[in-house]
Amino acid sequence: MISEEFIDKFVQIAKSPEPDLATAALFIARLEYPRLDASRYLRQLDLMGAVALQRLGPPSTDVSPVERIEAFNSYLYIDQGFAGNKSNYNDPRDSFLNEVLDRRTGIPITLALVYIEIARRAGLVVDGINFPGHFLLRMRRWSDTSHDDTDLIVDPFHGGAILSETDCRRLLRDHSGAELDFNPKLLMRATKQQILIRMLVNLKRIYVGMRSFPQGRDITDLLLALNPSVLTELRDRGLFSYHLNDFAAALRDLEAYLRFTSRGDGNISDGSKEHEEIWEHVKTLRRRVASLN
Repeated sequence: MISEEFIDKFVQIAKSPEPDLATAALFIARLEYPRLDASRYLRQLDLMGAVALQRLGPPSTDVSPVERIEAFNSYLYIDQGFAGNKSNYNDPRDSFLNEVLDRRTGIPITLALVYIEIARRAGLVVDGINFPGHFLLRMRRWSDTSHDDTDLIVDPFHGGAILSETDCRRLLRDHSGAELDFNPKLLMRATKQQILIRMLVNLKRIYVGMRSFPQGRDITDLLLALNPSVLTELRDRGLFSYHLNDFAAALRDLEAYLRFTSRGDGNISDGSKEHEEIWEHVKTLRRRVASLN
C-alpha cells in the first residue's frame, strides 16, 4: 500500500493552482517506478520547450494561429517522433509520462499532456478537453489580425490534426458506438484535476484488465484522495482489498459503500444485483474477520 505521505504529496501537487501537469504525472509514474528521477524528465520538457519556442519565434501578425500549430506539430511529431500507440491501446507504459517521453508513444491523454507542457514552455496556450472516449486539445484561434474567435480543436493522438465540428461529431459516434447528441459543452476546457483523474481512471481500467489488484488499489487511493465523494471508488477499493485478502480493509470500505448508498430505512437504494453481491461479500467478510479475532 502507498503511504499517507505519498498520497498527501500527490494531492498537494494535483490541487496546486500552478498549471504544471508534468510533476503530478511523474508522481503517478512513481507508483510503477519508485526510483524515478522526475527532474530528468522535467529538464527534457524544458529543453524541448526551449527548442519549440526558438522554432516558432514570437507571435507575429504574419503567422496565423493555424500556422503556429502546424509548426509546433512538425516539431513534436516529425522532429521529435511522438506518435499514438495504435497497436496496443492497453499498454500500461503509455499511461506513464516517463515512458511516453522515453518511447515517444502514448495514448491520447498522455500525448496531450506532453503537448500541453511543451506548448506552455514555447509560449502557446493549449488546454485539455475531456472529450468522451478520446482526449482532445484546444487552442485559441483569435489574433490581433483576425476576429475569428473559434478555437482550434487538436487531436494529440493523430499528429496534432485540427478537427472540425463534423470531425468531433464523428469521433463521438465512433467511440460511443451510438448516435449521441453532440453538445458544444463536450469541448469545454478540462481542469488540472479533471485531467489527472482521467489519467488515473484510464490506468485503473488497464490494471483491472491485467488483474493487477495491488496497483489498482493504489490508483483508487489516489482517486479517493482527490474526490472522496465518489462512492464507486470506495466500492472498488473494497473489492481490490477483497481480492488481496485484506479482509478488514475490504469490510470497512464495502460496509461504508452500502451505508452511503442505502435509503434512510437501511435498505439498499435500488435493490440492484450489484448491491446484493456487495452485501454477500460483506456477510462473508464479517465471518472471516470474526474468525481472525
